[in-house]
Amino acid sequence: MSDHIRVHRIAVFARHGLLPEEAVIGQRFFISLDASVDTRAAGASDDLTKSVSYAEMADVVVDIATTRRFNLLEALAEAIATDILAAFPLVEAISVLIEKPSAPVPHVLDTVSVEITRSRADG
Repeated sequence: MSDHIRVHRIAVFARHGLLPEEAVIGQRFFISLDASVDTRAAGASDDLTKSVSYAEMADVVVDIATTRRFNLLEALAEAIATDILAAFPLVEAISVLIEKPSAPVPHVLDTVSVEITRSRADG
């Protein structure tokens, strides 16, 4: 599939992480989506019902990231991918990138991140 709907760097404040202080203090995360969607019908008709709303996908991300708590970024990414595939039948595959710029590691770094890709073909 060569068509993509991308949502870059949705900012959320959440309490994910292994350390107890991460659950208390919280921190900022950036979450990006890359959805593989056949957009030909939407492009030909100019009709959103033949595509996927990036605003609604962002709503799913914010809801999961701010109402649930995960120790691992991998688990947060998995929950987002699972819910996007369940909620949007036109999405054939979804890549979820989660950035954690304030990760508690003793090194100077810009961000740490996890990226996963899941598809309907995966089962």
